[in-house]
This record gives sequence, C-alpha cells and structure tokens, in this order.
Amino acid sequence: MTNAKRNITNISRHLGLACLLGAAACALLVSTACAGDLPRLVTHQSYVEDVERRGGLDVADPMAVFGFVMGSLPDKVTVYPTENYYYFSFVHDGARYAGNIRLDNVDREKGKVHFAYFEELAEWKEQPSVQHRLLGTEHGVGVDKIDDLVWRVTYKGKAVTFQLNDLRHVVPPASAIGTDETYMGPVHDDSAVRFFLVYNRKLKLFHYVLDETVPATETYAKGLITDRITIGNRTGFAYYKDHRRDRKILIGVFEGNSRVNNYFDGPFDQLPDNFIEGDTLRNAILEIEPSLKGKIDRFGSTPDGADRFLISPYAHYRTEEDLQPFHECATSKKVPSEEYYGCFVLDPFDEEQVAAAPSAKPNKNTVQSATAHKAGKTARATK
Repeated sequence: MTNAKRNITNISRHLGLACLLGAAACALLVSTACAGDLPRLVTHQSYVEDVERRGGLDVADPMAVFGFVMGSLPDKVTVYPTENYYYFSFVHDGARYAGNIRLDNVDREKGKVHFAYFEELAEWKEQPSVQHRLLGTEHGVGVDKIDDLVWRVTYKGKAVTFQLNDLRHVVPPASAIGTDETYMGPVHDDSAVRFFLVYNRKLKLFHYVLDETVPATETYAKGLITDRITIGNRTGFAYYKDHRRDRKILIGVFEGNSRVNNYFDGPFDQLPDNFIEGDTLRNAILEIEPSLKGKIDRFGSTPDGADRFLISPYAHYRTEEDLQPFHECATSKKVPSEEYYGCFVLDPFDEEQVAAAPSAKPNKNTVQSATAHKAGKTARATK
C-alpha cells in the first residue's frame, strides 16, 4: 500500500502512439489496449522477491533512507492528500516499512521538509518507533518554492518537484451546505476519497460531507439496518444520507483501520490546509473550545507543531450495529429539530458511547474537545 508513483511499464512506440490518438485508435487494437484504460497489475512474484531480498539499506539511518526514497522517485510527483503528505512504502530484510515526505504549510516556507518512516503497524504487535526528521539546509536538503502549490526538494544532486493537489476551485453544490454552516475547504483523503469539511456555526460542530461532484472511487454496500446508511467496500467508510439535504455525512470509520493507522483511518489527518481562508478554522475551533485562545495557529496546531486540534466527529465501528445510534437519533421524535445535526457527531474513542442504546442523542462536545491529538507532524507521519 503506497502513494508513491510506480514506474509505468514500457510499451512499444506503436502502441503508445495509438493510445495518444485517442479511444478510436485504441479500439482498432484487437489484442492490446491503452495502458491508461487498464488497471495496474501487481503480482505475488514481486511481493515474494521483495520479501526475500536482503541488505543494501541502513534503515537505522534516516538520511540513508531519505536518500533512498529521493533517489527512487521520478523527477516530478503529485501529492494528493490535502495535508501535503507524500506516502511511500518498501520492504527491507523481510519487514515492510511505510513513511512519508510532508511539505507542511508553515515549515515549507522556512525551507524545511518533514521526513518520517517506521516498520508497518499491525494489531498483533506493539507500535514500532518512528524515525522522524525535520530536514533543511543543515542536512544538505533544499526546499524551494516554484509556484503556490509547486515545491522542489533537492538532496545530493537529486531534485524532485512536488505538485500539491490544486483544489482551489472546488466548490460544494448549494444542496450540500446548510444555512447555519460554513464550508471550510476541500479534503482529499489518503484513501482517495474527497470530502467537504463543513462547520455548523449554530451547534458548533464539524461534518465531513462526501464530495459527490466527482466520480466515486469505490463501490458501496447498502446498510442492513437502514437504507440511509451506505458503507464503502474498499475503505469501510460509513455514510448517512441526510434527511434534510442532498448529501451523505461520514459517520463511521472501521476501527481496525484506525488501529493500524492506514490509508483508511479517516480524514481527521487530511484537513484542507492549502485552502483554509485566514483564521476561519481557528475561529471555529475557538468557538468550540475558547480555552485554546492564544495556544493554536490558524491551522489549529500548537506553536511547536506537535499537536493539532482533533476534528474527528465520526465513530470507530466494528460492526454495522455500532452505527445504529446515528439512525435512531436522526429519526427520534425525542431529539429537538434544531439539534438534528448533532446526531452525526459521536466520540470515536468512547466505545461505551458507540455501543450505547440510541435513545439519547450523541454528545457532540466530547469529540471536538480541548484535547489536541498527539499526531501532528511527527506521529501523524506514521502512515
């Protein structure tokens, strides 16, 4: 599992030219098709050979690993996640490692880039230590701005251009935003699912609304409890179809994915950093938790960047039954009409609350609490 670009298989000039001529030309090819129309094939053979390969890289030396990663990248890459993480993985001496290069909004302007890697997490073992470095000129690493969302990183003669995901023109349809809500910005999660981050000013809570203006990146299974719930077959993301607006609100992330911190652990760590206007996000956070005044920047992070305010209004579920409180709350006559959207905010770390009888409305305040999660530029690097 990796976001790093794989090398495209070299094909003949004749086939490449045919692909460039478009679909009509491709249709003339009987036994082959354009590479862009087909999925990439991953073989078990390559996996076994990676696992059996030995030596060659000192994984205890962060600069050696950084040099290996930089040297393996093409000259230009695209960073899709909106908190600007470029993820990678590799297998070394029978162990799989994962990590990322992150062009943080604040630090990149200072000529710094974050680099982190670790042995892959698993539910059956203790979390391994994370190797993390904030790299700059003192390490021989250059970070230069080419354009607003284009940055070049250089190390030992290798230069890689990082094109950050340009979602500046993404605007949600009117049907997706309520009159009491503010659109905070677009989210491109590392799961390859896009969301709109929405803040409810009246109830002081956040929602991740599925962006359905782009083609779906997965198929969905209908819920067994209610057809209002749908679950992504690839990601395990669970959505609730809003009774009042034409939209789907993220209500659940599969707990197992959260435990191993993989691409499907939820969009809490892919906020729309490049697209937040001024102090919009900080002001919303301070409405929820005034005690953080003077303690967070406009991204909701502490001055040292180690902690960031947690925006995770969805549940961590094991079975679909864990999602039943959302539906019961949304359809309950006991819940005041003005409190309806509070039904879709649940404390993801409170297992008792998730499993509790749904007669009571979930407590929105337990999620956006004063606790800034310990997963900023260091631990959140553990993907």
